[in-house]
Amino acid sequence: MKHLLNLLAAIALLVWGTHLVRTGILRVFGANLRQVLARSISNRYTAALSGIGVTALVQSSTATALIVSSFVGQGLVALPLALAVMLGADVGTSLMAVVFSFDLSWLSPLFIFVGVVLFISRQSSSVGRFGRVLIGLGLMLLALRLVTESTAVLTQAPAVKALLASLASDRLLEITMGAVLAVVSYSSLAIVLLTAALAASGVVPLDVALGLVLGANLGSGLLAVLTTARSAIEVRQVPMGNLVFKALGVLIAAPFTGLWLAYARPYINETATFVVLFHLAFNLLVGGLFIGVTPLVARWVTRWLPKPDKSTLAGRPHHLDPSALSTPSLAISCAAREALHQADIVETMMLGVLKVIKDNDLKLAEDLRKLDDTVDELYSAIKYYMTKISREALGEEESRRWTDIISFTINMEQIGDIIERVLLDIEDKKIRKGRSFSVAGMAEICELHARLVSNLRLGMSVFLNGTVRDAQKLLEEKARFRDLEREYATTHLGRLSDNTMQSIETSSLHIDLISDLKRINSHICSIAYPILDSAGALAPNRLRKNVLLDADTR
Repeated sequence: MKHLLNLLAAIALLVWGTHLVRTGILRVFGANLRQVLARSISNRYTAALSGIGVTALVQSSTATALIVSSFVGQGLVALPLALAVMLGADVGTSLMAVVFSFDLSWLSPLFIFVGVVLFISRQSSSVGRFGRVLIGLGLMLLALRLVTESTAVLTQAPAVKALLASLASDRLLEITMGAVLAVVSYSSLAIVLLTAALAASGVVPLDVALGLVLGANLGSGLLAVLTTARSAIEVRQVPMGNLVFKALGVLIAAPFTGLWLAYARPYINETATFVVLFHLAFNLLVGGLFIGVTPLVARWVTRWLPKPDKSTLAGRPHHLDPSALSTPSLAISCAAREALHQADIVETMMLGVLKVIKDNDLKLAEDLRKLDDTVDELYSAIKYYMTKISREALGEEESRRWTDIISFTINMEQIGDIIERVLLDIEDKKIRKGRSFSVAGMAEICELHARLVSNLRLGMSVFLNGTVRDAQKLLEEKARFRDLEREYATTHLGRLSDNTMQSIETSSLHIDLISDLKRINSHICSIAYPILDSAGALAPNRLRKNVLLDADTR
């Protein structure tokens, strides 16, 4: 019993080490990995090469699948190219299995020691996150050694021999078990390395080990499908296509495992190396066979998972991909896109306000007020999604972006609330009472409204691009808008003194309206503050000291 527990602990340590390496690499290089993939996907062959490189670094084809799936979901990458990336990703993780199959246990104490020192001393920095990666690598190497030692004792156990005897007679059972283990452990790499270690210890016969490796490959494809099961259709298409490749590859390779045993075994003495080289050969075979038919498989997947009509998604969150939460940089991008979707709805409300004022359209006013519920729902969804993103996993820049997104969505939600109140005032004080603004008053409202829409679009650009120049321009617009509001309030009072009937009837509404427009503009302009603050372009106090001194002497 003790030896079995030692084996299970070693397996758990191997899976945990793989998790530490994967998450650590994504935390250090997450944004850069996305940029490398985005820039290198120009054709199927460069896409496959980029998939090999990124997955060799991340040590997880599932993580690469999530990154590429998000690109497809955002419309940045065509589905056939994304499938080519996944073919390369499977080769990349196979190469890492070959590397780990060598006896590198002597590196384990060094990696763990250096990693712990770096992680403890610089935990919140990139150096600390790199230390986390080293800890994961050290634990993986240590776990592989412990697996070998633990299985040496279990080899002679009668129960183990009986179990292995049952596996040896059923290829389908071996593939199924390998797939289940890969899904449960969330890592096909860990299962392939475990299988190689067990085969090297004599616990698992070679032919059984090959069946488990085929199952682990199938399981990694199934794992990506399950991980993205609740995501948007575009995101689910990539894992589904990759699963098709793996399933066809297993169907083709399963009958020929005997040939690999017969012809490759004489040239490869090391049992563990023999197993992982089969894993590599399988994925090279799948990549070579299917790299030319990615457009065909893409058409199949598109037929199985057709894209929904975008018009039906207008009021629902459709960029908040749950599968991206395991990759913080991706999750931040998803939240930013959803925040812009929220801003688009706010813009629709704002554009509609002027039509309601001009046309006295009660039906349009009601429809616009309902959109505020959508804005509120999106705000709640984004906020809840953001709370699921681990702040510890974010770098300094990503952490700042996290704050910017929260601030932006709060401002959009408050703008939506103000517009809803404005519409209610227009209905009660103007439309139902049959009143109208004077020509001059309407011109003022139109001028302020046009500036407001322009500033909202500029604010969305500032949020998206974060350029200091646009942020400065947006903040300058705040002062201009304030001056206009004061000027128009004064001219309105002048019309009241001239006893202009229309101005008298709508005086309260007019003053409230231009005041509300000013408040909306203030929320829009506040988008600029985080960008200017991070660039050091904001003064700590905008009050002039000489004015305060003059006031004190009076």
